[in-house]
Parts: sequence; C-alpha cells; structure tokens
Amino acid sequence: MSQQAEPLDVETLREDFPILEREFDGTQLVYLDNAATTQTPEPVVETIAEYYRGYNANVHRGIHQLSQEASVAYEEAHDRVAEFIGASGGRKEIVFTKNTTESMNLVAYAWGLNELGPGDEVVLTEMEHHASLVTWQQIAKRTGADCKYIPITDEGRLDMDAARELITDDTAMVSAVHVSNTLGTVNPVSELADIAHDHGAYMFVDGAQSVPNRPVDVEAIDADFLAFSGHKMCGPTGIGVLYGKEHILEEMEPYLYGGEMILKVTFEDSKWNELPWKYEAGTPVISQGIALAEACEYLDDIGMENIQRHEAELAEYAYDRLMEWDDVEVYGPPGDDRGGLVAFNVDGVHAHDMSSILNDSAVAIRAGDHCTQPLHDVLGATASARASFYLYNTKAEVDKLVDAVDDARQLFE
Repeated sequence: MSQQAEPLDVETLREDFPILEREFDGTQLVYLDNAATTQTPEPVVETIAEYYRGYNANVHRGIHQLSQEASVAYEEAHDRVAEFIGASGGRKEIVFTKNTTESMNLVAYAWGLNELGPGDEVVLTEMEHHASLVTWQQIAKRTGADCKYIPITDEGRLDMDAARELITDDTAMVSAVHVSNTLGTVNPVSELADIAHDHGAYMFVDGAQSVPNRPVDVEAIDADFLAFSGHKMCGPTGIGVLYGKEHILEEMEPYLYGGEMILKVTFEDSKWNELPWKYEAGTPVISQGIALAEACEYLDDIGMENIQRHEAELAEYAYDRLMEWDDVEVYGPPGDDRGGLVAFNVDGVHAHDMSSILNDSAVAIRAGDHCTQPLHDVLGATASARASFYLYNTKAEVDKLVDAVDDARQLFE
C-alpha cells in the first residue's frame, strides 16, 4: 500500500535512472516528456534481463521447469497489478494488452460492436485522447450509435451540468479521461460513474495519465472499465492494462481469436478460456507483464501519495513561473489544481519551434496536438508545447525550462 505523503528523496531516486545523466554538447538532459513516456528504473530493467537470462519460455504451454516458472511469474503479475489499482477480483479482472489504445479497442470491439445500435449513445468529453475519441467515434459509425461530448468550461474543466443533461437513459457508455494529457484537468470520474450508472450505462475511465502518478482505486471510483499503459509508469513499452469488472468480462465476447484464449476447439466450434486468458490470444506480453509488476512494486515503495504531491508541486511551480509573462498562455485549470503537466503557447512562437529551441538547451518537451486535435480546435490552437513531470524531476529543471522558454521569447521578438 502507498505511504503517507512525505517529501521525495529525488536525488537518490535519480540514481535509478542513469539516462537522466546523459549530456548533449556538454549540457545535461532535462527530461520533461513524461506524459508521453516515463523513464525506466534499474530494478525494472533488471527484472526484464532476469527473465531473458533465467527463465525465458512461453507460458501455459509447457510442463518443463522454465515454462512453469514463467507462467507463475506472469500470472502473479496480473495479481500485483490488480492490487495496485484496488481490483479485489485479482487476475480475473486484469487483461494485459499492448497499450491503453488496445485496451479501449478491446472493449469497443468486444462489447461495442455487439451491444450498440441505432438510438444508443456514447458520451465522451471534449478533452478525450484520440485513443478514446476515435475508437468510439468509429464504432458508433459502424453500429449507428451516436457520440456526444461533454463540453469544457473556460477554465478547462468539465461542464458537469451539461454532463447531467447529456447522459440519459439512451446512454450505453460514458468514456472519460481521468487526467487530461493537455489541460492537466483532473476529472471527477467517480461522479461521472454515478451519473452513468443511474442511467444504466457503463463507465470507462482512461487512466493513462492518472494511474502512474496518484492513488487510483477502481472500486472507489466504481469504474466498469479502466485502461492504462506500462510505459507511462516506470514500466516497459509494449504493455497496457484493461481492468474490467469480472461479470462484464465474462459476458463479453473475445476481441481476438487464436491460441491461449481457447479451452476446447473442434472443427465446428470453440469454447473460450477462463478470465483473463480469454482476452489474451497468442503468445502474450510475458516479460513486459512481469516487469510491469515490478514497476508497481517500485512505485508503491515510493508511495503514490508522495508522487502525486511531488508532481503537483512541480506543476504549480511551472505554471506560476510561466504565467509571469503576459505573452504566455497556459491551458487548463489553475496551477494548484492540476495534474503534473503544463501545456502552453507563447505569442508568435509555434509550439514546434519552441520544442526545437528547448532541445538546443537539452530540455526535452512535447509539441503538437498531443493526440487531442478536437480539444485544440476548442482552444483555438493548432498545437501547444507541453512539459510534463514525474517523480525524478526537480524545481531546478523547471527553472531550466523557463530560462529556455525565455530564450525563445526573446529570439522571436
């Protein structure tokens, strides 16, 4: 379990991430692209190496010792991830995918194609990542269902009065991002779940930007589904997680067919395997899953409350420093009420130019629409620059970011 919030020993933690010591033309890297991908600590890297060095084998396929060891580790990884997000159903409620996007597509295809039809509605938000928005948009086109979008306020929060009007008895699914990867807004997903359930709809939470950096309890939220990715939480690339309530996953049809997800096959028909293997066709993400469990262990040892507090302090500090200039616009809620990122624009400086200039100072940020094109249309911006923070970042690095932004401002004056 997570510890009571206390200051992080960031300098000691940074020793677990040797990549942070990289230099470019004599300048040390400042890595502020954590909303895209976090760095991977040595214990997680070592876990991957130990698998390949010591017990690399396919799971659930062999009686030999290596296969047995790999199978046990892979199955227990599901249990560890379930514990991390408060899923009391254990491994039966945890499906390993390759990323958040695949987790969303799994539900959209396995549930959406079978359950949605004309007259049904899927309610999303204007701040959805393309992984959610495009997926449900296209499934709605196939099924004749309608997509509706909860608008945002001028401050970048969800308009909850509008949400209560948009979610009706015709709503079959509400899908909302927990923390916006552009605005930093922390959405009231538990309240949205209550509204959805009052109308007999399911609640899907996009936890890609929340599970890595704050305590998330799927049962406290009462999410029916939740998706997140390993590479945003000190884990490896190539693995995502779909949490689903056991009774719903039991009722749904598989998304992929083939080996592993079957219990019995004849020439005429097939019977599906038990959860969660029913949804993990073929050779699964074995080393990645085992390493993700180690990432959960690593984060829990630090304390999710501690990580959340540290990120919030950095985001507020960055927000306040950037807002000192009249020609800088920071999107989203105030600095003391947001997730660990700031997306901004400087008058007369395109976000891509900003990112390039910052790169010259070895400051790594993200520039573009952050897979939220419709949201940027609402904001009236073609793109934005985004700095995002994690457990190993410091206020000194925020100062380097701000200094580099100032260099860009003066260059384009």
